[in-house]
Amino acid sequence: MSSVVGVLALQGAFLAHQQSLTKLGIASQEVRTPSDLEMVTALVMPGGESTTMSHLLATSGLFAAIDSRIKAGMPVFGTCAGMILLARGVLDGRSDQTSFGAIDIDVRRNAYGRQVDSFETDIAVDGLTDDFHAVFIRAPQIVRCGPEVTVLAKYRDDVVLARQGSVMVASFHPELTDDTRIHSLFTGLLQEV
Repeated sequence: MSSVVGVLALQGAFLAHQQSLTKLGIASQEVRTPSDLEMVTALVMPGGESTTMSHLLATSGLFAAIDSRIKAGMPVFGTCAGMILLARGVLDGRSDQTSFGAIDIDVRRNAYGRQVDSFETDIAVDGLTDDFHAVFIRAPQIVRCGPEVTVLAKYRDDVVLARQGSVMVASFHPELTDDTRIHSLFTGLLQEV
């Protein structure tokens, strides 16, 4: 099967992620059901509202299907709320919120403030020659990284882009820029599985 990257399309900026993948010449498909998930080789989990996304994953039947595929080594990339859903620990999550525990990080939701506190800044990214212009919107903060986690970028002293095996996460929204280099780093993981 040729590589098709799924984009979780329950909520959030999934269309912008698809546009980034299209610019890279990579086929993508919206994922809303377990049968959609069967058609893809990797998955992008976009930003949005993490508690709502957690609820929708459970009611759609997707949570168990995605969990099984992640455990089998499917590459997955979570941005903002997607990062929260992939984290091992969510320090300020709701009691009914579940996460996949796919990457050994602990996160704090909306750590950089409310919507009005959103900001943009340039960050140095491991493997990229020039800085990446990162868009932070109600961004979560990685407060702990386990020993197997590779830090790919920081904002000040905070880790904002990280990877563990076939799982990559970002606090920011790379899909909201015209720069596809972060998506390219992720799709490079397809060659490793």
